[in-house]
Amino acid sequence: MTTADPIHSCLPPPAAPFLPTSRAEMDALGWDCCDVVLVTGDAYIDHPSFGMALVGRLLEARGYRVGVISQPDWRSAEAFRALGRPRLYFGITAGNMDSMVNRYTSDRRIRSDDAYTPGGEAGRRPDRAVVVYAQRAREAFAGVPVVIGSIEASLRRIAHYDYWSDKVRRSVLVDAKAELLVFGNAERALVALTDRLAGGEAIDEIRDLRGTAFMTRRGWRPADDWIEIDSSEVDRPGPIDPHPDPYAAEPTRRVIAGDAQPVRLMPAAERIARRQAERARSVVRLPSFELVSADPVHYAHASRTLHLESNPGNARALVQAHGERDLWLNPPPVPLATEEMDFVYGLPYARRPHPSYGKAHIPAWEMIKFSVNIMRGCFGGCTFCSITEHEGRIIQSRSEASILREIEHIRDRTPGFAGTITDLGGPTANMYRLACKDPAIERACRRLSCVYPGICENLGTDHGPLTALYRKARQVPGVRRVTIGSGLRYDLAVRDPEYVRELVTHHVSGLLKIAPEHTEDGPLSKMMKPGIGSFEAFREMFERFSKAAGKKQHLVPYFIAAHPGTSDEDMLNLALWLKANGFRVDQVQNFLPTPMALATAMWASGRNPLKSLRRGGEPVTIVRGGRQRRLHKAFLRYHDPDNWPMLREALRRMGRPDLIGNGPRHLVPRPRAGESSRPQLGAATASGRGGSVKPAAQRPARRGRGKR
Repeated sequence: MTTADPIHSCLPPPAAPFLPTSRAEMDALGWDCCDVVLVTGDAYIDHPSFGMALVGRLLEARGYRVGVISQPDWRSAEAFRALGRPRLYFGITAGNMDSMVNRYTSDRRIRSDDAYTPGGEAGRRPDRAVVVYAQRAREAFAGVPVVIGSIEASLRRIAHYDYWSDKVRRSVLVDAKAELLVFGNAERALVALTDRLAGGEAIDEIRDLRGTAFMTRRGWRPADDWIEIDSSEVDRPGPIDPHPDPYAAEPTRRVIAGDAQPVRLMPAAERIARRQAERARSVVRLPSFELVSADPVHYAHASRTLHLESNPGNARALVQAHGERDLWLNPPPVPLATEEMDFVYGLPYARRPHPSYGKAHIPAWEMIKFSVNIMRGCFGGCTFCSITEHEGRIIQSRSEASILREIEHIRDRTPGFAGTITDLGGPTANMYRLACKDPAIERACRRLSCVYPGICENLGTDHGPLTALYRKARQVPGVRRVTIGSGLRYDLAVRDPEYVRELVTHHVSGLLKIAPEHTEDGPLSKMMKPGIGSFEAFREMFERFSKAAGKKQHLVPYFIAAHPGTSDEDMLNLALWLKANGFRVDQVQNFLPTPMALATAMWASGRNPLKSLRRGGEPVTIVRGGRQRRLHKAFLRYHDPDNWPMLREALRRMGRPDLIGNGPRHLVPRPRAGESSRPQLGAATASGRGGSVKPAAQRPARRGRGKR
C-alpha cells in the first residue's frame, strides 16, 4: 500500500478566523461552495485537541474550502444542507468520543450531561451517530461521497461486539453505507484522499491508502499476484512467519553433504526484504461476520488476529466477509514524523469555541484550554483501553520548540489564562519521545505491549527529554506553574528517578493520577497491567520526593471493577488493600466493553485472546449479572454505609464473617440496632473515571451516596 507525501508539502493559503458553519460565514469568505463538509457530534471548538478542527485546518492548509456542521439536528436532512452541496465529500464523525460511551454509563444508564456540548446539555447527538449522520448526509445530497472516521468508526471497523445491544454487529461501514472508512490517525489518508479526489479520481477507485477500509466484491484483490492467508478457522490459522533477527550473523554460503557445489544462502537483510515484500502483497482472511456473530471462539480468534496485525511496520491487509461482499482493511497508517506533528499542531487555530456559542460553558473546552498535547499513541496495550486501537503503539512526539510555542499562544491568546499550564501530556503523561531502541526491531515486532509482562529490553525509557521540556516550560515568561494532568505510567517512571524528582517537586498540583486498576494477578493478567509491586515502588519514591520538597501531596489511583478475569475474592482482596493503605474511592468504574478492545473480546466470548484459541482456548471469568457488578463496585467503596448490607451478605457467603466488626482489621462494621440487613440495590452505582481517591485520614467517612 502506498504512503502519502509529507502532509505539509505545500504552502497554506490565508486562514479563515473560523471554519464556516453557515452560509453567511461562507459569503463573508467569498465562497460559493465547500470542497469538504465535516459533520461532527461535538461543539465546534477551533483547537487541535478536537478532531474536526485539526482535520479541517489541515485540509484548509492544503488549499481546500472546508465547512463544519456541528451537532446537527439528525431528525431530518435539512441541517445537513446548511452549507450546500460539497464538491468532494462529506466527512462524518461522532466527535471525540464514541457516541454510545458518551451517552451511557457502564450500567447502561443514560448520562445526565455531555461534556462536548454547550452548557453540558445531554441529548444533542444520536446514538450510533456515525451511522445516523451518514444516512442524513446521503438524504441531503445524493451522490456525494461519504467518508466516515474518528474513534467511533475506528473501533467499529470490523464486525464487533456491541455492549448496548448485547450482540455482534456488522462493520459500521456496512450500516453507514459510506464509500470509505478512515481509521486511526487520519491526516495522511485524508490529505491523499482529498488530493486525489480533487484530481479527478473516483472514490471507488482509491483502494491503496493505508488506514482505510472499504466494501468490495468477494474475492477482490489489488493485483493478481496477491496472496490470501486463510485465518477464517481457528484450527487453521494460516502460516506463521517468524520474524528473523535483523542482526543474525550467518554465512552466505554452505556446502551440502555429497554436493561439491556450494549453495548460496540469502543474507539476513535480503531475506527480510523479500519477506517484507511478500507481506506487503498478502491479505489475511478473518472469520466472516456471520461466523463471529454465531461462535464466540471465532470472535476471539478474529480479535486476536486483528491485534497481531496492528504494527504499521509489518501489518498485512485484512479481509472479512459480510454476506456476499468483503470488507477490506488496508494496513494501519504510518505514524507522523516530529516535523509533521509540529506542522499539524502549529496551524492557525482560533484556540477557542466558535463565537455562535456566546458565553456558554463547554466542559471539555474548560478542561483542556490551558493544556498542551505533546504526543500521541500508547505502547502500554491495556486490553480495556481504546487508545492503542485508535492511535497505535508507536509514540508520535512534537518537538520541544513546537510545544513551547503553543504555551506562548495559550499565554497570549486564551482568555482567562492566569499563569498555570494544566497539563503537558497526552494518552499518558510520560511516554514523550520513548521508542524502540532500533527501528528494524520496531518494524518486525508483533508484541501487543512494550511493557507487559515486563518492560521490553529494546524499549528506551530515558525520561531526560521530558524532564528538560518541563524545565523549559516553567521558564516561559508569564508562566507561573506547569502541572501534569494526564495519567502517569508509573512502571516507566521508576526507571528514571530524576524524572520523578522533577515531577514531584514542581509539577504536581497536590494530587497525581495513576492507574494500578487492580491488585490481584488474575485480573491484572487479563488487563496486561503490571503487578501492584510497581505501584508500591513508585509510591515510595513519590512520598520520599514530596517530603524532600516539603509538600503534602497524594496519589490518585484508579481501579476497575468487574473486569474480565475478576472474581469476588479478587475484589475482596482489593478492598482489603485499599483499607490497609488508607484509600477511600469517591467514584468507581465498572468495566465497560468498548468495541474492538481485547478485554471486550474476553467479555463477549468468555475466552482469552491473549493466548492460543485452539481447542477452545483459555476460559475467562466474566462478571455479567447486575447484582454481582454492583457487589464489585461496593467492594471498591467499602467505606460507604449504603454498601455495608450488601458487603456483609457477601462476606458471609464467601466464608469471611471475620471481616465484619468494629475493629481496625474489619472491612465493614456490624449492623447497628434497628439497621436493615438487606442489601441496597441502588448502592455503588456511581460511574465515570473523573472521581478522586483520597487517603482515609484526610476526611471523615461519607454518610450519603458516593457522589462528588
